[in-house]
Amino acid sequence: MFRISRFVLFILLTIVVSQPAFADRNDSLRVTPVVRAVQKTSPAVVNISVTSIVERGVSPFGELFGDDAFDMLFDRLQTRKRKYRSQSTGSGVIINGRRGLVLTNAHVIAGGSDIKVRTISGEEFPAEIVGSDADFDLAVLKIKGAGRLPQVAMGDSSDIYIGETVIAIGNPFGYTHTVTTGVVSALKRTVKSQEGAYTDFIQTDAAINPGNSGGPLLNIMGDLIGINTAIQARAEGIGFAIPINRAKRVVKELLESGKVSPVWLGVNGQDLDQSSASYFGLSRVYGMLVTDVHKDTPAAYAGLRRGDVILKINGIEVEDKDGYLALLRVQTRSEDVDLEVLHEGKVRHVVVRPKSLELREIRSQAWTSWGMALEKDSRGSGMLVNKVRPNSASARLGLNPGDKIHQIGNHRVNSQKDFLDSFLRYRMNNKVLLKVQRGRNFYHVKLNI
Repeated sequence: MFRISRFVLFILLTIVVSQPAFADRNDSLRVTPVVRAVQKTSPAVVNISVTSIVERGVSPFGELFGDDAFDMLFDRLQTRKRKYRSQSTGSGVIINGRRGLVLTNAHVIAGGSDIKVRTISGEEFPAEIVGSDADFDLAVLKIKGAGRLPQVAMGDSSDIYIGETVIAIGNPFGYTHTVTTGVVSALKRTVKSQEGAYTDFIQTDAAINPGNSGGPLLNIMGDLIGINTAIQARAEGIGFAIPINRAKRVVKELLESGKVSPVWLGVNGQDLDQSSASYFGLSRVYGMLVTDVHKDTPAAYAGLRRGDVILKINGIEVEDKDGYLALLRVQTRSEDVDLEVLHEGKVRHVVVRPKSLELREIRSQAWTSWGMALEKDSRGSGMLVNKVRPNSASARLGLNPGDKIHQIGNHRVNSQKDFLDSFLRYRMNNKVLLKVQRGRNFYHVKLNI
């Protein structure tokens, strides 16, 4: 009997002593690669809150109607405005803890007058914009007064596998540090918007909701391979991220100069119609016909000639000259461009390195092509016509020094940057719609180029 009791006691002690081992083994099973990646990266993920000042019409009916559509209509009609503080949130990731640099989307901080960054520990710091570019939808912020911070491990987006596990961390709907997982659904996706085409996206089915914008897309190792940026609103389970290799090139330029230099290849072109497409042997209408190649430019060095048709850029079809310009806007000066060109009846591939367009050169092209030079009007919005070149498109239109340009195409013009950006967007157009003020009168006129 005594021997049996000792045996039972031995068994019980063995079970009790062995419990931590079982617990440790269970924990090791639960701490998956996803868990380790999240633990590694979460301290570098931040919440970004942006305060901006907006103007809205003052309704004499107060909130009687309580209808957003009515408020928007009234806001357009009302001339008496009141300023309001508006707040929005997004996500970001610390890419340099020593300098306090945060990478996020440009649209997250657009129009913000007061930017705050909150870390996973709950600490909040003010931040300033180092540089931002809407065409790439990327921005770099600098956290002020935080000291040394954790930072994300940079990955490489050139070797991503379709089907590999990815992790998104962000602040959807204000829920901080929310983790979702999925797989890479596709690569090199193009997303079109009213502003143009965004190319080379990583497509994922990891849930990306409002507030996730600017947050990191990670691989299973916890390395940053993309910046979550867009949602396909018409479908569920489709999100997009900017590949980190492209983001690195953009960040480099933003840190150097606060902006990304526009680039060009040195060609002018025009759209094809059904007749010209048939002439070139195309089964349908697409591509851009090269009408001029400038000397000493990448296109000239690559052997492009008048009469060539640019069919694709980096594997993406060029629909027309606007499509060509839209695709070129999301290229940097440090990345090669692969062109598919129809040359003398044969399709060939040409790799070119774009050339930066400096502001002085853009102004010179605008003066040559459009025949106008603008300056800032210190008395209000718009840009004043400073000079008009004789016998130019602007002269033929009847523009005079002192006229004020408020809009070019769909873009408002309140600075030299706005004017030059508009020129880059519409420089190949035969006609451009202008909103011009002369005295107290406003006119919509066409600039025939």
